[in-house]
Amino acid sequence: MRLLSAGESHGPGLVVILDGVPAGLALEAADINLQLRRRQGGYGRGGRMRIEQDAVEIRSGVRFGETIGSPLALLIANRDWENWRAVMAVSGEPVGDPVTVPRPGHADLAGALKYGRRDLRDVLERASARETAARVAAGAVARKLLARLGVEIGSRVLAIGAAEARIADQRPWRELQQAAEASDVGCADDDAAQRMRAEIDAAREAGDTVGGVFEVTAQGVPPGLGAFAQWDLRLDGRLAQAFMSIPAIKGVEIGIGFAAARVRGSAAHDALVPGEGARGVSRPTNRAGGIEGGVTNGQPVVVRAAMKPIPTLTAPLDSVDLATGEPAPAHAERSDVCAVPAARVVGEAMMALALADAVTDKFGGDTMAEIERNLRAYLDSLAAGMGP
Repeated sequence: MRLLSAGESHGPGLVVILDGVPAGLALEAADINLQLRRRQGGYGRGGRMRIEQDAVEIRSGVRFGETIGSPLALLIANRDWENWRAVMAVSGEPVGDPVTVPRPGHADLAGALKYGRRDLRDVLERASARETAARVAAGAVARKLLARLGVEIGSRVLAIGAAEARIADQRPWRELQQAAEASDVGCADDDAAQRMRAEIDAAREAGDTVGGVFEVTAQGVPPGLGAFAQWDLRLDGRLAQAFMSIPAIKGVEIGIGFAAARVRGSAAHDALVPGEGARGVSRPTNRAGGIEGGVTNGQPVVVRAAMKPIPTLTAPLDSVDLATGEPAPAHAERSDVCAVPAARVVGEAMMALALADAVTDKFGGDTMAEIERNLRAYLDSLAAGMGP
């Protein structure tokens, strides 16, 4: 499965092309719109979310509610485009003042250097996290494919600023997900959620922003996805790249991640015991996060990501006006105080896209029925102790 997207933050809209979706997958716009709404929510979001009411228009690849094997083309209109028609016009003379003061921590300056642009709006419009709506739309399609194969994906916020939730929460996974969905900060720990809101409120009052950590888990993932034969086939590497590509993500860990560097091997790995897993083997722990040697082992896949504070501040940092070379406060765009609750939804989408790509690699077929048959035959061979 291949994803391409196009569109600027204040342009007419976002265009999504998702290639490699097998035929025979039930799909409606409502399936995608549900995930788009989740991305727009969350405590700490800014004024743009009160303007946009993201909804997708399926332009190709689906007929009578079912994918037909051709590329999916999706369109998400930007309602705010009406206010930016002149500034973001495709042709004609430039309108409005150019943006010449870059924001520290944003792509403004690096992008201007790369593409030789003098107006930083040429950079910031595409570098904006508005682009993640396209990923969530594509991820919603991947989620539908995975759900048909028994794979479920959920997430929770573990930290916002200094407020941290209990990672080792012993409640059943679905109960955790329900609690996270009911929380406006995406946190399943009520006490921690209250402290997270306080962190966001304090940052807002100071004209500042705050980041955090979220966790994405995929349940029901079959063993054997990914490969150790080549570096770029390792699924943990592909997941790390997928999560690191989300704007503002500065760190990714799988399983116990960085904690594995601080313990001995006996506390870092998962012992093998007789059980109900593939070939009669189970693991009483999941420190590996469901991946060993770049290959899924049948346990839940667990990825955590650290999101830095958003670089657009209402009390801006020092910067330089590129037009004059003089010191100036950084440019300010309408932005969020905290987008960690929304970023977890983007993380779910990226998990879904990476896993759906790995599934079609392993159990490839042009139709959902073919993929299901291939998966069923593979799992039956493992249950019989024969291997594939």
